[in-house]
Amino acid sequence: MLVLSTWVYIYTCVYIHCAFTPTHSHIYNAMKPYNLMRFDSIWERGTGMSLLSDRNLSNTTEKVVAEYIWIGQSGMDIRSMGIILDGPVDDISMLPRLNFDGAPREDSEVILYPQAIFKDPFRRGANILVLCNTYTPAGEPIVTNNRHAAAETFGHPDVVAEEPWYRIEQEYTLLPRDVNWLIGLPVGGYAGAQEPNYRGIGADIADSQYEACLYAGINIGGIEGGVMPGQWKFQVGPAVGISAGDELWVARYILARITESAGVVLAFDARLIQGDRNRAGSRTNYSTESMRNDGGHEAIRKAIERIGLRAKEQIWAYYFTGCHETADINNFLWQGFVSRGADIGVGRDPEEAGNGSLEYSRPASNLDPYVVTSLIAETTILWKPYYELALERVWRAVERAWRAVVG
Repeated sequence: MLVLSTWVYIYTCVYIHCAFTPTHSHIYNAMKPYNLMRFDSIWERGTGMSLLSDRNLSNTTEKVVAEYIWIGQSGMDIRSMGIILDGPVDDISMLPRLNFDGAPREDSEVILYPQAIFKDPFRRGANILVLCNTYTPAGEPIVTNNRHAAAETFGHPDVVAEEPWYRIEQEYTLLPRDVNWLIGLPVGGYAGAQEPNYRGIGADIADSQYEACLYAGINIGGIEGGVMPGQWKFQVGPAVGISAGDELWVARYILARITESAGVVLAFDARLIQGDRNRAGSRTNYSTESMRNDGGHEAIRKAIERIGLRAKEQIWAYYFTGCHETADINNFLWQGFVSRGADIGVGRDPEEAGNGSLEYSRPASNLDPYVVTSLIAETTILWKPYYELALERVWRAVERAWRAVVG
């Protein structure tokens, strides 16, 4: 009993010192092995991907599970329901529409329209994940169905001709399930500087999601640890048009399933904790056929100019704070090379080659990729500034006058 009391006293003193001495980051580092051990034990108890991979049904039945996925009422929650099919399906037109009761009110039925098929990394075999749009029984898109409007933009002939490519970087944060705090931090404590925590915890989850996305057929480009404890990022792309949004949403769904199994909470919030800490963002690389061709640097410059002219209109979709290596929300800034403090940058390689892509730093981590990607395409390809419209009107007037003169 004396030994136990002594250990309780020592731990209490260390915890109080950590909680109320914000400049002593070495206390956090001293306690970090405890937090790592605790996280690993959760991963082992939840069994992570080891049990998830045991759900292969191909040896027991010819039937197939199709897991329908859609965006929920908040615009960030991802929901799903499964149905049984008689056999494998690889054509979206072969899948039925489903319905569910959307809310406690009259005429609350929601119809699910299948849009994209991915391989199921959890059940494996011929089982599939099906990304869906949500509509009312009358065929009107639900308010959170931003894919509907994005599909109209990406279906425009001018946009199709430019074949827009996207690479979206998705940052996220892992939290303990039982408390609203960062994994790796003593509860109520303070970690001091961010740098000692860089890529500190969560690699098993990041790797599992990486592998699961590759299996699903998602064009995932890489993973990387973030600055905050428990913060990670992955990249989706390059993907063409609306498929960038499709792949990001399914990658989010897969990540949510894995974190649930690991016993931790997944957060896409841009800002989770007060203090001098980096936010979470979704930097977006973008290019068109004109930008990728020889002499594309002029097309890149023109696209950046158009985005700048509409910066105020689009800020609600791209909100970020202007702190911690991000641009000021009230100003639009771009430089000739990628800069953490600018809204838009152009990499060294495109600068030297004269063609390539631009990087848009404004989007936050809780972005709707359908909104961001379609607005970028609409602004840079379809929208025309007032001076361009005025110039077109002048040229049309000159052309009419010339035709009148020459008969």
